[in-house]
Amino acid sequence: MTCGALAGATLTGAAPANAMSGARIAPGVTYAQFDVRAARGVTHAHVLTVDLRNPRVRVDLLYPGAVAARAPVSRLADARGAVAGVNGDFFNISEVQHPGVAATGAPVGPVIAAGRALKAAVPDGQRFGPALPPGTSTQDVLGLGIDRRFRLDGLRLDGTVTTNDGRLRLGGLNQYALPVGSVGAFTAKWGSVSRVRAICGTDTDRAAPCSSDTYEVTVRKGRVVGVSDRPGSGPIAEGATVLVGREAGAQRLRKLSKGERVRVRQRLVATRSGVPYRFTVGGYPVLRGGRALAGLDNRASAVRTAAGFAERGRRLYLLALDGATQYRSGLTIAEVAAVMRRLGSTDAFSLDGGGSSTLVARERGAHTVSVRNHPSDGSERPVPNGIGVFSGR
Repeated sequence: MTCGALAGATLTGAAPANAMSGARIAPGVTYAQFDVRAARGVTHAHVLTVDLRNPRVRVDLLYPGAVAARAPVSRLADARGAVAGVNGDFFNISEVQHPGVAATGAPVGPVIAAGRALKAAVPDGQRFGPALPPGTSTQDVLGLGIDRRFRLDGLRLDGTVTTNDGRLRLGGLNQYALPVGSVGAFTAKWGSVSRVRAICGTDTDRAAPCSSDTYEVTVRKGRVVGVSDRPGSGPIAEGATVLVGREAGAQRLRKLSKGERVRVRQRLVATRSGVPYRFTVGGYPVLRGGRALAGLDNRASAVRTAAGFAERGRRLYLLALDGATQYRSGLTIAEVAAVMRRLGSTDAFSLDGGGSSTLVARERGAHTVSVRNHPSDGSERPVPNGIGVFSGR
């Protein structure tokens, strides 16, 4: 982080430049709002501070129950009984380049929920959102370990399909875009949305045409029970796996016949810590060890959402900017890193912004959350996931 970036994002109003103080939402959870004087003007920030040293506090993934599904953050929070939360990862929001192909609403990065792998990362060239900072990828995650500590990490897919003809490596798990020439696995957690989007675009060009060389195989109880020349849609039975192949992957799947034995194995492996995760959410890092990543964009300002942590992952900061017209100038990514450091974060992570930026929290005595910022679309945008804050009595 440069001194200029710090000078260009100054906290004003009621927010101190270290650990946040503010209104108590629940034991271990506080909420504050304040102005930020940035290069493009004054914007307004909303921040939750979460103390994981408090045994009453939990933080977990919010999602609609399927990878390819969306709902407003307030609905996701209330469905789980969360006292507060913010939106999460960037996602497959539209398909204007592929007429007739349904946008899946599925997130970009790897997802773990309740300790179980839900999906892996799409290729870097297939992501939605601003350009990634140098040295980062779609495999980057913000994760909460089973030790109740937050970390920045990466998650790679380790999966195989074993058949009578040998073994091939999986290129995807419940993701809206598969690497060229690969085979991806889809489970009941994908949902019912069409799987056609998975064979569109390339590893470097999201807008490239959909592949014409595809094949799909359904595996149940360890045997092939169905085949198709094109990816299908509709719910996947619990315990079944649908394998979708493109190009070389499709050619491998065509060798399978109904009744043949097939074993599918998949897991997400941490690339840095080796710690088992309670949950993870995708995005990209902006701050590590108290220093901003090199090459952060300092030109494009927008409404942003970010998460940061301090005290070795035991204190969490969740920030969402206000999308009201007078504040919509927002922050650059370099300014987001500066603000998160001023709040006290040693490490920080950028989440989806723009119309997705939403922060919700309960009012005193309320049993449901309310939206604290003004979403820039004028109302909440349905999103695929978020970070939920829970506090027991």
